[in-house]
Amino acid sequence: MPTKRRRTMKALKETDFKLPQQNSFYRGKVRDVYTVADQYLVMVASDRISAFDVVLPKGIPYKGQVLNQIANKFLDLTKDIVPNWKISSPDPMVTIGRKAEPYKVEMVIRGYLTGHAWRTYKTGARKLCGVPLRNGLRENDAFPQPIITPTTKADQGTHDEDISREEILAQGIVSEEEYLQLEAYTRALFRFGQQYAEKHNLILVDTKYEFGKTADGTIVLIDEIHTPDSSRYFYLDAYRENQEKGMPQKQLSKEFVRQWLIENGFQGKEGQQIPDMNDKFVQSVSNRYIELYETITGETFNRTHTDNLKARIETNIVNSLSELL
Repeated sequence: MPTKRRRTMKALKETDFKLPQQNSFYRGKVRDVYTVADQYLVMVASDRISAFDVVLPKGIPYKGQVLNQIANKFLDLTKDIVPNWKISSPDPMVTIGRKAEPYKVEMVIRGYLTGHAWRTYKTGARKLCGVPLRNGLRENDAFPQPIITPTTKADQGTHDEDISREEILAQGIVSEEEYLQLEAYTRALFRFGQQYAEKHNLILVDTKYEFGKTADGTIVLIDEIHTPDSSRYFYLDAYRENQEKGMPQKQLSKEFVRQWLIENGFQGKEGQQIPDMNDKFVQSVSNRYIELYETITGETFNRTHTDNLKARIETNIVNSLSELL
């Protein structure tokens, strides 16, 4: 009796649409971004995955859908806290929104000493982006209050760099009035995110927000929010015991991909080779993204068909744009 073949899930690595009234196209690390009629952005969340500012060679099935749908959920939930760019989501992997001029900084906020902050602390540094850190902290310890550690927003092919509030203001990257507003928005969004996560047995450990200014001068939240690409989550019920025993925290974030790369000799440095991503590893990453979606939303993830992805996405975008143009 013939064996039933298991359908292979396909990943969307890139798009190359020619949309109505398209002005420009930009391919980021994860998203393909189309400018339409000089006033709308069409953002396609691909299945690309990046770490250490390098796009890895294989895509992760369903990753783009997970990112887009989590971001959309939180954009809707926080629109009364901070105005945002979103107009609609015509496809599970697409958001259409208002065009905004991005600020040249990303607002990173951290509630715990982990990830990049821990790697920096381990070197003996006791200041991060101008924020002093006390001695005697352990990995994953909570800060008394969340700290904001901005980074420069890198152009293509360059790395994000840590920067302090003082440097941002001294270099005139953002005016003082607007920067203080960005900080206030960042803290308000993080408070909401932590409270929401706690209700779902999670800790929102750290995250980053990106902001832009629309043509009428409004500061808006852009891009994604509280996704596993931009945020780190721990499990709440296991946190205290793991910390007391000095055990690692189980994370729902991209950190496990970074750790896998580090263990296999890759940190994005010159001359280093990206390790082979076998099918088993790719599937495990996909499963972890879906796990985060279901944990944080409390909803079952609906795996959309991955056949003819590009055709489906393009049709849905064009139909939605026809209502705007």
